[in-house]
Amino acid sequence: MDARRLIPSVERVLQLEAVKSFSQVYGRRLTVEAARQALEQVRQIIVQTGRILEEEEILQRIERHLHTVTTASLLPVINATGVVLHTNLGRAPLSEEAMAAASQVACRYSNLEFDLEQGKRGSRLIHAEKLLCQLIRAEAALVVNNNAAAVLLSLAALANRRKVVIARSQLVEIGGGFRIPDVMRQSGARLLEIGTTNRVNLEDYRSTLEQKPALFLVAHRSNFKILGFTAEPQVAEIAHVAHESGIPLMVDLGSGALLDTAEFGLAHEPTVQEMIESGADLVCFSGDKLMGGPQAGIVVGKRALIEKLRRHPLARAVRADKLALAALSATLLHYLKEEATQKIPIWKMISLPVDEIYRRAWAWTEKLSQLGIKASVIEGTSTIGGGSLPGETLPTHLLAIRTKQPQLFLRKLRENSPPIIARIEQNLVAFDPRTVLADEEAPLLAAIESLREFIL
Repeated sequence: MDARRLIPSVERVLQLEAVKSFSQVYGRRLTVEAARQALEQVRQIIVQTGRILEEEEILQRIERHLHTVTTASLLPVINATGVVLHTNLGRAPLSEEAMAAASQVACRYSNLEFDLEQGKRGSRLIHAEKLLCQLIRAEAALVVNNNAAAVLLSLAALANRRKVVIARSQLVEIGGGFRIPDVMRQSGARLLEIGTTNRVNLEDYRSTLEQKPALFLVAHRSNFKILGFTAEPQVAEIAHVAHESGIPLMVDLGSGALLDTAEFGLAHEPTVQEMIESGADLVCFSGDKLMGGPQAGIVVGKRALIEKLRRHPLARAVRADKLALAALSATLLHYLKEEATQKIPIWKMISLPVDEIYRRAWAWTEKLSQLGIKASVIEGTSTIGGGSLPGETLPTHLLAIRTKQPQLFLRKLRENSPPIIARIEQNLVAFDPRTVLADEEAPLLAAIESLREFIL
């Protein structure tokens, strides 16, 4: 007899008490699909091996399928890598206040596009603008969904079918393979490249004036450095040449620093405020890099230019949502209240004294020692990441564990709930306390304890 005739029908499986309980938890639609998937697997196993699965095995397959389908793919993870702005791990974690602000407008109605004073339709574009202008001392501001969108919108509104002057040394590629020249072309702007890959001077900018460009663009190299025989004018000098001929200067700053990174032992990263003070008419930057807020693209500068951006049809396509606007406003308030290093997670991490990191790493080793797990503390470095401050590092201390198979141990950590992302240093599995949040310490140590069989 053909063994496949012994396979129960979907309807028969659905009548089993265990499957009925699955329907109550997951809904009938998903349960029916899971039953069909499980029975198809049974059919394949019979064809390939001749083995007939027991009822209990079928139920396990149904439940496993339901769990897989209904488990979110986007999960919180513990970042123990020491990379503060880890692009693959979501960049900047938000402050508690920013999360609370987003939550408040997420679960109820809000005045996103309603003027409470006038009692009629308003504009979402005003939210966060006042705070940005006050903080940066710019005439106007506009928030969109990311910095690439900010650059695209600015070029489309100000230079469509017209020339934009940019130095060859600034034709950079950003994350995900997106290149500044490609973004510029999509806007309809025509590139007018000047200088060489390593040297550009003011005369290069002046030589373009007779071609009547629409815009001068300076793209800050936030994710790499050019060293050696190099030359490039200051933004203030470029602004002077541009303004002599009535040409706007736009700066794509990228990382969006609002604090002086040199105060924390890092190289100086140009701040948004400095660009405005140097004469930039527009500055574009990210909200989720060195600002430490939600994903957003921010444009600040001259009111007349910002108004052109607001009126452009593309502005609606790239607008920021209510959650980003709420979280961004709360983040900006931290800067205005001069509490960024106490409230914004990435700045708390960057400003964390190395002695405090050392004490925390040793506290971890002592807790693990009490559990019979051998660990040590070694010196290391943390990096900023996120396409910011290339080559810059901060001294740190790492919790280090010797394991039988480091790569296997890393994989087991990733399979933990919550997943833990660590790194290998000196052939040891290393955990950097700088990027581990306080409430993540207990689950981190518990995960290490659960893997004691792999530890030497």
